Amino acid sequence: MIKNIIFDFGGVLVDWNPTHLYKKLFENEADMADFLNTICTSDWNEQQDEGRTLQEGTEVLVQSYPEKKELIEAYYGRWEEMLAGSITGTVELLEALKRSGKYKLFGLTNWSAETFPIALRRFDFFSFFDGILVSGAEGLRKPHQAFYQLLLDRYQLLANECLFIDDNKRNTDAATQFGIHSIVFENPRQLKNELIYLHVL
Repeated sequence: MIKNIIFDFGGVLVDWNPTHLYKKLFENEADMADFLNTICTSDWNEQQDEGRTLQEGTEVLVQSYPEKKELIEAYYGRWEEMLAGSITGTVELLEALKRSGKYKLFGLTNWSAETFPIALRRFDFFSFFDGILVSGAEGLRKPHQAFYQLLLDRYQLLANECLFIDDNKRNTDAATQFGIHSIVFENPRQLKNELIYLHVL
């Protein structure tokens, strides 16, 4: 029996992607991809998601790649330009779940505590949630088991009564191992079909 639905945000409800910014800063996509794969990487960004300050994270890279200083500083200096908007189809599903009144809705996101307030102000749908855990504020992130446990403990949830939706299979696999039903998000239509199959919609 599913009673609680847990959403990831980036890539599920919010179209966040560094390429939205860096396409403006590079003349060709190959150079952009090389920069994001070797310098401002996902692993580096996740350290800020886990609580390291944006300033410290930026300084670490600038010291290693001083010739890329302006490009590195743009990552957080122009961070909001990485937000292309909401993923409309998923937001509509979220609204439908909220209207149904059958489920508690929670957010479990890997996100810097310093940048999350920008998104919070920008997107009204965050008000639909009964609780949100932001990794940067907690000093924990997915896929670490302690982050899932913290969500369950803080809101007094049972793992087997929760459904978790995330676009990163690494994170859904960790939730599944924890006893939480999980869906790997691909697109809104696929998610809707999965929710119908599970009799959630």
